[in-house]
Amino acid sequence: MKEIVNLVGQWLTLPDVAEELEIDIRQVHRLLDERAIVSVRIGERNIRSIPADFLQDGSVVESLKGTLSVLLDAAYSDEEAIVWLFTEDDSLPGTPMNALRSGRKTEIRRRAQALGW
Repeated sequence: MKEIVNLVGQWLTLPDVAEELEIDIRQVHRLLDERAIVSVRIGERNIRSIPADFLQDGSVVESLKGTLSVLLDAAYSDEEAIVWLFTEDDSLPGTPMNALRSGRKTEIRRRAQALGW
């Protein structure tokens, strides 16, 4: 678990997400239920957190939900999906999450779909 913490870098607790998005905590739970975002439990207190890079300009990265859906359909766990999104890929360059944040969803979804085969 320590690797994922270091791989992602900056994390937000669910109340932090609510504050950042200016929404109620129940709406954050709805985002999790709808799989628009995923979380893992980190730290000594095992607090549910999401990568800060899932948010951009006051909202959830637009192409994240569909990409998570593809990864989860490929039988990735929430933790495995986060690891995949934040692992450096020299062929991009950068990480799949960086590519999503810069609007390159088609390429990333194609790569994610290939994982299911």
